[in-house]
Amino acid sequence: MPRPITPEDLWKLRRVGLPSVAQSGRFAVVGVKSYDVQANEGREVLHRVEPGAPPIPLTDPDASASAPAISPDERLLAFVRKPRRGEAPANEHAQLHVMSMSGGEARRLGEFPLGCDDPRWLPDGRRVVVVAQVHREAMTLAGTRERVLEGKKRKVRAHVTEDRVYRFWDRWLTDGLVPHLFVVDVETGAVRDLTPESDRWFDLMDEPGQYDVSPDGKEIVFAANSSRPPHDRLRWALYTVDVDPPDDPESPGAGEVRCLTPEQPADDIRPRYSPDGRFVAFGMRRDDYYGDRVRLSLVDRETGAIRVLTESWDMSPSEWSWRDARTLVGVVDERARVSLFELPIEAGSAPRMLVREGTMHGVGVGADGSIWVQHQSLVRPPEIARIVLAGASGAALERVSGFNDALLSELDLGAPEEVEIDGAGGDRVQMFVLRPPGFDGSEQGPEKKWPLVHLIHGGPYGVFGDTWHFRWNAQVIAASGCVVAMVNFHGSASFGEAFARSILGDWGGKPAEDVLRATDALIARGFVDEERVAITGGSYGGYLTCWLATQTDRFRCAIAHAAVFNLSTLYGSDVTQGTDLEMGAVPWGDQAARDLFARWDPARASHGYRTPMLVIHGELDYRVPVTHGLELYGILKAKGVEARLVYYPDENHWILAPQSSLHWYGEFLGWLRRHLF
Repeated sequence: MPRPITPEDLWKLRRVGLPSVAQSGRFAVVGVKSYDVQANEGREVLHRVEPGAPPIPLTDPDASASAPAISPDERLLAFVRKPRRGEAPANEHAQLHVMSMSGGEARRLGEFPLGCDDPRWLPDGRRVVVVAQVHREAMTLAGTRERVLEGKKRKVRAHVTEDRVYRFWDRWLTDGLVPHLFVVDVETGAVRDLTPESDRWFDLMDEPGQYDVSPDGKEIVFAANSSRPPHDRLRWALYTVDVDPPDDPESPGAGEVRCLTPEQPADDIRPRYSPDGRFVAFGMRRDDYYGDRVRLSLVDRETGAIRVLTESWDMSPSEWSWRDARTLVGVVDERARVSLFELPIEAGSAPRMLVREGTMHGVGVGADGSIWVQHQSLVRPPEIARIVLAGASGAALERVSGFNDALLSELDLGAPEEVEIDGAGGDRVQMFVLRPPGFDGSEQGPEKKWPLVHLIHGGPYGVFGDTWHFRWNAQVIAASGCVVAMVNFHGSASFGEAFARSILGDWGGKPAEDVLRATDALIARGFVDEERVAITGGSYGGYLTCWLATQTDRFRCAIAHAAVFNLSTLYGSDVTQGTDLEMGAVPWGDQAARDLFARWDPARASHGYRTPMLVIHGELDYRVPVTHGLELYGILKAKGVEARLVYYPDENHWILAPQSSLHWYGEFLGWLRRHLF
């Protein structure tokens, strides 16, 4: 008989990555990661997957491999691999390897002091491009190797800077590391730096996927920061570099990096060459408002002219690839799902939705017209799926892999209900509701009422969507005996630009009202116990939890993870541009501006705290520095409010290590048990 899912099950599930699609479209290679909780680590094995056939493991299970790339002739596989288990190598970082698709031992190519990532084949099938870090003050592999050795001997660990952007997420940018593009000869192993003088960053959050190789193999386009120190406005533009410079190494063309979008007043991201080489498709968004919708655009390589394709589309695509020389295909955030669309590039064309089902990422297109994705939902962790277009009638999604089918067959997973309510201002607000196992009341009788737990998403321009969330898994929380509500309040992504922008200067207004209205709506349906309701959230969701707890005592308990608590210290975050837009003011303005900035500040309203609260924070959280959590906990204790602090010295904004995650779930569910049951 199926049983409720547990936190331990989350770490038994195999984590399926994004597909690397063979040029023909016949098969794909994907990384599948399994975890050893006792060892507190995971290892990734690359598998070949194709319709109608069992997956074939390709790489050594004792050496974690990732970032697969299939050669144009489909005979070779490039990937990066860490040392084998038990080895004591001189270099612990992942290195480039190449192996035959038919099996055999992988061959390492090159030696990168800090490892490499994101391999891409050149069309000639003889060379592979990779991204590797070098040191800004010694921008060669040899120079970087020396700097690494020197750093290990250094006794002073001070970080010194005059830049506005000086650390990001969980690392200091004062380490002087910058990414370079290298080309590696597969036969000889020779390595050549394509960008020897570049000191620009790639995307600081998601570096892989920020470059592309032209169809003729002569040029590479990449997205990198165009801002210069002190980075008062961090901005991203597109750049190109030749793969094969002139024979004369002293020629001006050797390693010359050219800006493709020098006049763009926005961030330019994720460039992709068209199959005929005429255009580069890219995304464009405001550089001071990360909630801004992405506008899919084209730059003509001959004329430099830029044309926006989706200005009239009120949605935000997150990935795109070329299906053919005249059509783009990609995924877009749409009503709490990530759906597949296609878009002809002819003027006046509109996007056409192909598949609306769960969440899709990692779009890859085969020559046979097939589209491959990683697919997931609230009831199924990620697997690989293949989509075959069916003309005007749309497309059919076919699951290709089932790495977790055996374990899932043992579990009693709830079916989510999609609900709309009247939110703030009368706007319709969507949410998912998940019921616990046994919800039908067959054992307790029809009068049984259940505790309600709100999962409040971060961002604020995020979403609790139809997706499998390993860190905040709604199925696990519902399995503890709660009804789980995931309200996509005002400000949530995927419901249009006006809905997202509606909370600028109103952080604690409409979103808080939406959560309260959702609570009322669920209580009115008769199955929720109004005396046993909890609010929980992380990041901005933690902020909203903190704010609501200052305004009402209707919640039995609260959990604030990595919460923004004190708005006056928001400028201690890693990226602060756009904070004035978010708050509607700056804290150093006149009295009216200062009051406006602090209007929705939980710290200023902390006299209202009465709700027992679990406070969770990681030391390496540079997005919401740990002082927010410590100050919140200190005020709660000083006021005599029941509170518990969980502090992780080696975790960042997210809790990632297996044992830390299990501990996190234990604390989270334990707090709910203490107050709701």
